[in-house]
Amino acid sequence: MKSDVKDKPHDRMAAYLSEDMEAVSALIRERMASKHAPRIPEVTAHLVEAGGKRLRPMLTLAAARMCGYTGPYHVHLAATVEFIHTATLLHDDVVDESAQRRGRPTANLLWDNQSSVLVGDYLFARSFQLMTEPGSMPVMRILSNAAATIAEGEVLQLTAAQNLATDEAVYLQVVRGKTAALFSAATEVGGVIADAPEDQVRALFDYGDALGVAFQIVDDLLDYQGDTGATGKNVGDDFRERKLTLPVIKAVAKANAEERAFWTRTIEKGRQDEGDLDHALALLRKHDTLTATQRDAREWAEKAKKALTPLPDHELKDMLSDLADYVVSRIS
Repeated sequence: MKSDVKDKPHDRMAAYLSEDMEAVSALIRERMASKHAPRIPEVTAHLVEAGGKRLRPMLTLAAARMCGYTGPYHVHLAATVEFIHTATLLHDDVVDESAQRRGRPTANLLWDNQSSVLVGDYLFARSFQLMTEPGSMPVMRILSNAAATIAEGEVLQLTAAQNLATDEAVYLQVVRGKTAALFSAATEVGGVIADAPEDQVRALFDYGDALGVAFQIVDDLLDYQGDTGATGKNVGDDFRERKLTLPVIKAVAKANAEERAFWTRTIEKGRQDEGDLDHALALLRKHDTLTATQRDAREWAEKAKKALTPLPDHELKDMLSDLADYVVSRIS
């Protein structure tokens, strides 16, 4: 399984876990089939085959292998994690009225909102079928709790995202729900299925949680300073969608009365004029909130790396540590 690939850490991990990843892909294709509703595999394939990194299922495989697992069920759990993730993407694009994901048209644009919502529901149901197959109650508890936490985080974001009273604590609660919950569940179940000691399972949870927070903070940062070609998103999408993310929350906390009125008009009331994005970017630069947000992302990446300490020495442990560095290197 060893690899000579010297590229990005997730590429090295994918090469190391190539046989397992192929098994996950085969299982996903098998379980996204539908005898009676051909729309299901059409919509699912559009997203599943879109060239994403499959980072979350890879984390499950890596955690299980690092903890010495030799059975077949880490593949089922990795596929479960990917189905939950894909279901949330389908639903998110409807909620956000998105037209583009990973540089391609979204499913709701190509088909319709009804198809995206219902196929997302189907994938959630499939994920619950898959998670029962290893016959582990702790695994089912972790993954079903994660599914509920993700939904709760998304609902919290609905009310928090356009409310200037939203502070960094509420933002972190949203991020821990909608993003980090699946990262931490993905790593934790890998340890649980391998019967790893409790301290190692906890370490895997803590790693996934911190990595997920760093990942989302970077994502929110790239919305204001990213390269559209690299991210598949347009700069300022979050601003146009009136999402109060960390760079803006930091700017609002430092705003004078005139600046606060600008944020109230554009984010809370949704009255945006030409030039408002440029003004928003100028305010972020004035208060140096992009740099402060970068600093927060790096601190979470360091927490992720430190969390790995109790885990056994392993090539995959080194790759997971490198992955935390890579997540924040995107904002260098």
